[in-house]
Amino acid sequence: MMLPLKMRVATFNVALNRSQPGKLAADLAADHRQPQNLARILQHVRPDIVLLNEFDHDGEGFNDGHLQVFCRDYLAKGEQGIDYPYCYLVPTNTGMLSPLSLHGQGRPSLPADGLGFGAFHGQYGFAVLSRFPLLLEQQRSFRQFLWRDMPNARLPQKELGCYYSADVLNILPLSSKNHLDLPVQLPNGRVLHLLACHPAPPINEGPERRNSCRNHDELRLWHDYIRSPQGHYLIDDSGKQGGLEAGADFVILGDLNADPTDGDGFREGIQGLLADPALNQSVALGRLRPAARGGFALQQTNTRMGSPKYWTHSQGLRLDYVLPSAGLQALASGVYWPERNKVNAELFWNKRGWPDSRASSDHRLVWVDLIFEV
Repeated sequence: MMLPLKMRVATFNVALNRSQPGKLAADLAADHRQPQNLARILQHVRPDIVLLNEFDHDGEGFNDGHLQVFCRDYLAKGEQGIDYPYCYLVPTNTGMLSPLSLHGQGRPSLPADGLGFGAFHGQYGFAVLSRFPLLLEQQRSFRQFLWRDMPNARLPQKELGCYYSADVLNILPLSSKNHLDLPVQLPNGRVLHLLACHPAPPINEGPERRNSCRNHDELRLWHDYIRSPQGHYLIDDSGKQGGLEAGADFVILGDLNADPTDGDGFREGIQGLLADPALNQSVALGRLRPAARGGFALQQTNTRMGSPKYWTHSQGLRLDYVLPSAGLQALASGVYWPERNKVNAELFWNKRGWPDSRASSDHRLVWVDLIFEV
């Protein structure tokens, strides 16, 4: 008789983005302090599956040598080493130069004219690590889906109409990086769909709020995808139409760059997603909402509305999410952010007691424990 399967799913914006292509690979080869500390965090939490946001690569994921180095020489090392036999660099739009100037001025150039913001193709990309087989041949990617093809898209506006020209809308994808449905084969025979993304941050924009609009609709893509028939219009990069199969087990995960109460974006997008009954409401908004004590040390230094208990970013925002479907049973959850006087505090805080993003990341790892009954 097969016992129930317990597993931990996590998301972690590791901030392994660099200013030049190849720089991350060089840092990993040089045994750099930051990836050492990131590995310590991952070894402590020990997720079975983890999405790593902001992991630079070649843009298409053809060369995963430096990801293998991170897994072999950092994560698997030491007494607490953890092995991830399955890993995947996800193709991305970041730093992919547009053939047209997105903003209607001069020749296109990076980073502003990337189909996703980036100084080079693959900057701010993401990767998946797993202890269980990734069903890559069954994945669905929405990297090429055009923003204009979303019904009632929230396209940014200016006085005389859309901020983007018709020619730009003919080439501009909705996804600033990628939206990936990656199935995972679990040992008990069930399949878990990882719905991974990293929407544009709602910053560095003008009155048209182009990045806030894009973030809103990037969230909506997954929201529509999990709600049949709302996702009927979606066509993936292989030409398959429609949303997620009804009844499928899924987890939405990633740095969503959206806080339901604070920050610069349109909050109704993330609020609507979190409140959807298609999600496990205990994790999304209830008693199992991932939490930590670390953020309380910053409570007196900002004017945020949200509770520090749920912050996942050093600026006092809930940006990072692991959101299982309603049919999945959650046992526990957390944000790994120790207080300043606790074990491993040096991975997060400097000697003056302030968050140290150079030590590891400005984001915190978020995890949820799930149990799958046979």
